[in-house]
Amino acid sequence: MRLFWSAPVRVRPGRRAVELDAERWTVVNKERLERYSLAGPENQAAVSAGLTSGDWFRSAVPRKRMKELMRRSDHPAIRDTIIWLGLMALFAGLGIAFWGSWWAVPFFLAYGLLYGSTSDSRWHEAGHGTAFKTRWIDQGLYQLASFMIMRDPTTWRWSHTRHHTDTLILGRDPEIAVMRPARLAKLIVNFVGLIDVPTAFGLMFRHAAGRLTADEADYVPASERHKVYRTARIDLAIYAVTIGLAIGFRSWLPVVLIGGPRLYGALLLYFYSFTQHAGMGENVLDYRLNTRTVKMGRINRFLYWNMNYHVEHHMFPMVPYYRLPELHEQVKGDLAAAYPSIWAAYKEIIPAVWRQLRDQEYYVRRELPPGAPPYHQPAPITDGRAMPLATATAA
Repeated sequence: MRLFWSAPVRVRPGRRAVELDAERWTVVNKERLERYSLAGPENQAAVSAGLTSGDWFRSAVPRKRMKELMRRSDHPAIRDTIIWLGLMALFAGLGIAFWGSWWAVPFFLAYGLLYGSTSDSRWHEAGHGTAFKTRWIDQGLYQLASFMIMRDPTTWRWSHTRHHTDTLILGRDPEIAVMRPARLAKLIVNFVGLIDVPTAFGLMFRHAAGRLTADEADYVPASERHKVYRTARIDLAIYAVTIGLAIGFRSWLPVVLIGGPRLYGALLLYFYSFTQHAGMGENVLDYRLNTRTVKMGRINRFLYWNMNYHVEHHMFPMVPYYRLPELHEQVKGDLAAAYPSIWAAYKEIIPAVWRQLRDQEYYVRRELPPGAPPYHQPAPITDGRAMPLATATAA
């Protein structure tokens, strides 16, 4: 006796084809992402193809004018650093004063953004050695900001040097944040540091044990590695004391003040930094093809230390942040028009990154103004699509 009725299972036409297509794209995406590894074949392929430390396009700036733009001064950076640290102290003090009530939340959110996001731009400028004229002040800020942003000051100095010499060169640049295809889940959860912070602690423990990753070993000289191991041990000791205080006082306050802001205050770090290169060309030798300049208001430029002038910064990385607006005026005739706002940049970034999920050869290529030098593309491989170099070189 039949107690229930069941319809026959029908397979929609084309379902198997869809499954095969999904499997194919999974393989393609995996292979594409593997090309970013500094320990893979793409590294040497880029060297063989002449993409490393290549002949990059830079706007022609008169020598005398460039010397003026590169002149450093302590005053602007000391002023801005005092304001920055003062605001952090103010918000932290107010948060502590209201600890235990909801009134503490907005103060700690402000403190967290200053600690966990804007320390990135201070780390960046001090790492270039351009923020201050006095070197020890520059290095002091660099060490402080490195701790706050959870980056080893030695490995990241060399990493960032490579980022500038080989910007968005696959297999060479260790700082490509938005890949093709983008790892969207990672990018989204990282807005609260859920990928970078555990990774940072994993690296601290590795470094404290006297080891580097394969990627780090590619760009950190042997003579510098002892500094990495020493810093990791100091940082872990500070975090251990912080956790010990939290347990001893039975309060989250120590963690909210030290380390925690790298989680709850990371929003602006990624909100700003994705505007730099996301969706742009890879394996090119022209910063106008892989980097953006975005206009920002005074507050955002203070928080970001003028890194919104990012094409200009990559062309001339030794120009201090407080002179980048002048540099922009000097070279803007060679560049595509600056994005009028952060929102305008994201209106281009989001569709581009979404399209790259299926089409990894796509990238944003903007029109240059009349009279600007044409894009510098000395070989077909520098057209921005970033075709596989290892295969091309082998062929």
